Parts: sequence; C-alpha cells; structure tokens
Amino acid sequence: MSAFKRRTTAKQPPLPAGTRTCPGSTATVITSTGIPSLDDILGGGLPLSCSFLVLAPDPHSAYGELVLKYFAAQGLACGQRVCVVDSRSQSFLAECMWMPGSNSNSSGVSASAQPASPAVPSQVTAAEDEEDQRASEHDTKIKIAWRYEQMKQFQTTVPSPSQSADDYCRTFDLTCRIPEAVIQSARADERFLDVDPEEGTSVDGRPSSCRRVIQRLSEILSQVASDKSLATRICIPALGSSEWGDLIPQDICYFLHSLRALLRRYPSACASICMPPHLCQEAFGGPGWVQKLGWLTDASITLAAFGSNPSLTAMFSSHHGFVHIHALPAPHTLLPPSDKFSTLRGLTSSGENNLAFKCMRKRLIFETLHLDVEGGVGERRTTPSTSAIAMESAVGHGHGHAHEPRTVPTGGSQSVAAVQVQLEQVQIAPTPPEQTADQTLTPGKPESGPKKAKVKKKVAFTSERPDLYDF
Repeated sequence: MSAFKRRTTAKQPPLPAGTRTCPGSTATVITSTGIPSLDDILGGGLPLSCSFLVLAPDPHSAYGELVLKYFAAQGLACGQRVCVVDSRSQSFLAECMWMPGSNSNSSGVSASAQPASPAVPSQVTAAEDEEDQRASEHDTKIKIAWRYEQMKQFQTTVPSPSQSADDYCRTFDLTCRIPEAVIQSARADERFLDVDPEEGTSVDGRPSSCRRVIQRLSEILSQVASDKSLATRICIPALGSSEWGDLIPQDICYFLHSLRALLRRYPSACASICMPPHLCQEAFGGPGWVQKLGWLTDASITLAAFGSNPSLTAMFSSHHGFVHIHALPAPHTLLPPSDKFSTLRGLTSSGENNLAFKCMRKRLIFETLHLDVEGGVGERRTTPSTSAIAMESAVGHGHGHAHEPRTVPTGGSQSVAAVQVQLEQVQIAPTPPEQTADQTLTPGKPESGPKKAKVKKKVAFTSERPDLYDF
C-alpha cells in the first residue's frame, strides 16, 4: 500500500446567493451593487463585512439615493436579506427600479397567489427592447473605409451583463418599478427588515438615534447570523437627516466607526450609506471632512453633479457629473483589488482615468470622462449653429461700421466668453516724388495721390471665468 496520498482541496462551503469570490483574494466574498460599472470601480463588487459611503453634495439632484435604490433592488432580486434604516422604508422600496419584462413570479411568489393575467405587456416590452437594441447596433456600425471595420469599437464603460440565471448582477430599468407583491413576499419571508431612526431619549443632552440604530442593527445581525445561506444588505438612504435629530460631526463619525466595527463581527453583511447634501460638504465638518469620512468607511465616492454649475453642463453635455474616489475596499489585502482589476480606472495601462456618470432614461452609467465627437458636438447639424449665424451677421454688419467694436456671444443668452473684433484703418503717408532739373510736370497728368488705406483687424478674447480656458 502506497504511503503517498493525493492532495485534494478542502471542500468549501457554498457561497450565499448573489455573491462570488473576489478576483484579488479568495478569502473575500463580494456582492454586486446593481450597477456593473460601479462594481468595476470597486474591484468586482462590494465585499461583505464592508461599508460603502456615497456622497452627493449637489442639492438639486438625488444621485446618491439612486445608487442606494440600485443596491436594495439588487438584494431583493437575488434573494438576499435587505434592511432599510429609514422612517419611510416601505415607500423607499416601492420607488426602487426593477428588471424589464419580468413579473413578480420570478421573485418567489407562488403562481396561485397571483391573478391570472396574460403576458402580453412583458412580450411587448421585450420586443421594444429588442428593436431598440437592433436600432442602436445599426447606428453604431462603422460606415467608413472597409479597413476600419475590423477595429475594436471605442467604449467608455463596461458592458451590462446579460439577463440570465446568474444572480450576481441583474439588469434594471429605471422606467420599471418593483412590484408590490415582491415587497410583500420579502416581508413575509423576513427578507425585508426596517429600522426607524426616529429620535428617542437623549443621552447627556445629545440625541441617541445613532446609538439606538447601532443597537438595533446588532440585534438583527445576531439573530440572522446562524443563516449562512443569505447575505444581509443594510441600506441607510439619509444618514443625518431630520429624522435622526440634530446631529453634529462627532455623531456621524461615531456612527460610521461603530457600523464598520459591527460589520467586522458579522462577515455575511454589508452596508451602503448616503447622506443629505449639506452633510457632504466641508462646511459641515470643517477642513478635511470628506477625507475623514473616507477613513471611517471601507469605500467612499463623491458624485459631484453639474446641477449647480451651468458652465460645466455646457462643457460636458453628455455627462451629469464627476466621480471622485476617496477610499476603496481592501478587507484582506494591502492594496485594493480595484487597482489591478478595474477596467474603467485604467491603472494597468497608463495612469488613472477621469471618471464621470450620466443618468439615461433606463439606467445609470459610470464611465470614463471624454469629449464628444467633433470637439464636443454630440449631434450632427444640418443647419449652421447659433454661434456661427451670430458671427456671420456681426461680421457683415461690421463692414458698414468699421470703427465700432462689436461683441459677439459665443453661445446662448448667457455667454461665458466673448470675442471682440475691431477694425482699424491706418493711413499711410504718401512718398514725395524726387524732382530733378530735367523733370517737369506734364499739364495733363495728375499727381500720384496717397496709397490705399490698409485695414488692420484686432481680436480680443474676454471671459467671465478665465480659469476655464488655458492658452
């Protein structure tokens, strides 16, 4: 009998539903945020036992809350446990997006409990999506020289996964809403839990909402810790809002630090947090406040929308804001897996890319920041642009008044920059003819007059925001 034994790998326990192993470390289990491009930025997804903070300082938009709705919808779609910390948790889930062309039967609700209805709407929706996809493929087909047809198409983001049996990342449609039967089924199966952060008793004159929420979350995680087959997602859509009481920066720091310590004790849970716009700015916590929030969480990004800056909206018309990364998750490694495996960040090729996001009619996309075709023009024009028409009219009118300066707006009623054209007429003095003794003036020949005036053109460029232009 041989003394050698075949070395076999130890049998690993099955992973929870909707999770997979991190490509950077086999000891890390990750789950999807519901947005494929955001998963790529995080290094494949959000690791379990980690917290993710989304800052949205623009008060005119709600992109941070939209990311959390993706996070909650992905949890319900793949059968995970979702805990919403908000006083209106029911309405928060009711506003979440859902998968296109799907009914509530795919989420665990029995067919007998559903009313008999034909599947015509879903078929019509699928047909419309197929036609849109076919039309987009027809539009994006290269119609230039044949030698360029085999070239790789320029892409600015990662492709969306196909709608298949894989539960890791589903494809959601912003025009669809989550069915009420899905929420009721999740509540009946105890996969939908809610925590009310309403201010209760005070401790030392300070509101105790943060301590109450941490205590309640600890009780929930301890009760479900025995069930290893389901991961738990904690969604906090408005940390520090009026429902939490009058919080100070120390309360926010205490809550984030306590939440991260709680997630380390229960490795099958993860959390996603969003804060109101006024708490995402340096004015609330002082200098270095945003960086401090990144230290207290495992992952932190800022979605800086263009809503309060019209000049940026005009410059980057195809995007809705910048994406700033403050921290990336690395629970079991020294370096974040995103540094090596992220396609959008581009660290493996040549430096780090600038990132932006845009919210389309059906989805939210994170992509690399780029200019549109033709130097910023995103659509083909069949008629001259407004600025070109204004320039032609100003030049034509300027021939009649050569000495009057004209200011031509470069775009719209609220111009950021202006071009000032001034025509100056220079008189050149005549050169006196040299007279000799033999030369006499001919009676019928006129004297040579002054030369024709030469027109000089002066162009001045002025701007209300000189920091936008670099010559």
